[in-house]
Amino acid sequence: MRYFPAFTDLDGRACLVVGGGETAARKVRLLRRARASVVVVAPSLTPELAELAAAGHVTHHRRAFRGGDVLGKALVIAGTERADVDERVAEIARAANVPVNAVDRPEASTFITPAIVDRDPVVIGISSGGAGPVLARQIRERLEAMLPANLGRLATFAEGFRSAVAATLGPGRGRLRFWQRVFDGPVAEDVLAGRETAASARLHAMLRDAADEVPRGEVAIVGAGPGDPDLLTFKALRHLQRADVVVHDRLVAAEIVAYARRDAERVFVGKARGSHACSQENINTILLSYARQGLKVVRLKGGDPMIFGRGGEERDYLVRHGVATVVVPGVTAATGCAAAAGLALTDRRHASAVTFVTGHPHDAEAPPDWAALARRGQTLAIYMGVGTAAATAEQLMAHGLAPETPAGVIERGTLPDQRVLATTLAGLGETVRQHDVHPPALLVVGEVARVLDRGAAGVARERVPDAALAAQ
Repeated sequence: MRYFPAFTDLDGRACLVVGGGETAARKVRLLRRARASVVVVAPSLTPELAELAAAGHVTHHRRAFRGGDVLGKALVIAGTERADVDERVAEIARAANVPVNAVDRPEASTFITPAIVDRDPVVIGISSGGAGPVLARQIRERLEAMLPANLGRLATFAEGFRSAVAATLGPGRGRLRFWQRVFDGPVAEDVLAGRETAASARLHAMLRDAADEVPRGEVAIVGAGPGDPDLLTFKALRHLQRADVVVHDRLVAAEIVAYARRDAERVFVGKARGSHACSQENINTILLSYARQGLKVVRLKGGDPMIFGRGGEERDYLVRHGVATVVVPGVTAATGCAAAAGLALTDRRHASAVTFVTGHPHDAEAPPDWAALARRGQTLAIYMGVGTAAATAEQLMAHGLAPETPAGVIERGTLPDQRVLATTLAGLGETVRQHDVHPPALLVVGEVARVLDRGAAGVARERVPDAALAAQ
């Protein structure tokens, strides 16, 4: 993040605009909305600026810029539409340690002005850091269409109750949850519909109930998907943004964890094969402990929590201990990675079924039903199978699956550095070894994997020489 986002109080403070054209006029409008005391330096003005100067709403100096004009100003905007003049203004302001924006010249500026959605007192600033101002404006247009025109009325209404809520509920997360219920419920609907009297009565009643309420914790077991943040569901995002605590795994992308509130506590409990940062028993205890403190907890897991994610174990443990628990499904690794690689798991020309199987079973004493897994006409999507790829392939061939059966490896599927390796069942173990494949990676076995060898539009892949078959 190149620029630190901040909102500056300019009420009554002197701000300098150099320039008298339309560019300068746009900046003057913005400064006046912030109630700044605007000084304009320019030999001539647009009719709009001339009218403002005549009415005494801005101070106009009808001349060229002088270096001393920047002194004592809260900020300076150079908008003459002449590069040499704007850069000179910016250089002098920087030397005087006065914040300056040279319009459309971020390299000369110490601050930039964002695209703005104004629902006073709610103001949203959108910036591309100067890289794509048109993109920032398009985002603003989308937000303008999404947000109610009278959203500011809701903020003003809430401001009138802040002191009463603080006095009744005191500091802490209880107050935060109270306001979340206000803004998500009928109080907000009443205000936005213009029924502020009814909204006030509702809020008073909520406040009376909240004073006697015992906080109840809850846990949401949330699937984060296979890695790409864009595959996160809306429901998962809502839970993340309301969570007091986020307990997350190793395979959850940092960009997804970052969707949580900035003040939410992050707890890492990642596990890797042979190296457990935190045992499952400890994870269960952590979830229960936070819930019993009356907190909203999100247990964030890669893929879908109920498919080889131990989400069922965690849910059962919490329910047995009386904790309200919900499960939010996610895009599972098999479907996400297959789609990213251009592969249809149940292409009807090749497979009538797909089987999700783990290469790292919970109970080593109960091996998979290899005969069932080796049947033709199905697709095997193998999770957590990197370390056992060679042994898995040997068992499948020993139980009748042909060595030349198409197979593939999708490493870090859906992410920008995704790698797709096409091979055969006989070459699967050697492929994993030679290419130094690391989790997360999905192994696919079956005729549908033949598309990985042919290639699909827009998907990078490698064809692996089948050393195992060549030796036969």
